Amino acid sequence: RHIAPFAAIDGCHCVLHVQWFRHSVCLASSAGGLDMTKLSAFIAGLLFGLGLLLAGMANPSKVLAFLDLTGAWDPSLALVMVGAIGIAVGPLTWARQQSSSLLGRPMQLPIKRELDPRLIGGSLLFGIGWGIAGICPGPAVAILLTGSWQVIVFMLAMLAGMLLFTALETRRSH
Repeated sequence: RHIAPFAAIDGCHCVLHVQWFRHSVCLASSAGGLDMTKLSAFIAGLLFGLGLLLAGMANPSKVLAFLDLTGAWDPSLALVMVGAIGIAVGPLTWARQQSSSLLGRPMQLPIKRELDPRLIGGSLLFGIGWGIAGICPGPAVAILLTGSWQVIVFMLAMLAGMLLFTALETRRSH
């Protein structure tokens, strides 16, 4: 059974069909104006950013207080992390049993389970950066519009690290 929740968007007669109890949502409108994959990614990003802001993960001083185990330790972010893990267990368990996403794309979950030097090295670099700056990539994007020079420097360093990684991976694969 098809349900058309949106019709005639901006006069272009776009109709999105959602099939009940199936995993098929029209990926793009008939006129090509509304891409459900991009829209769902945008909404997920907004929810993620809002969650980071509400939880205090975008506040570097709160993050640094959480990481300061020998000083004025603030355990509240541990509760946020435990809550996030608890909420994610259900959807991830469901996703592992699916071959495609709700938008019809192939399900892409990590399959590698062994620890290797690259994973450990990357984790160490991430942790050191998080401990120095009190910011990780998600919150950095969420607070970028504040114009804080520290966040801008962090983002530039993060982008430089991404470019360096890409260059090293390209060199490694050749």
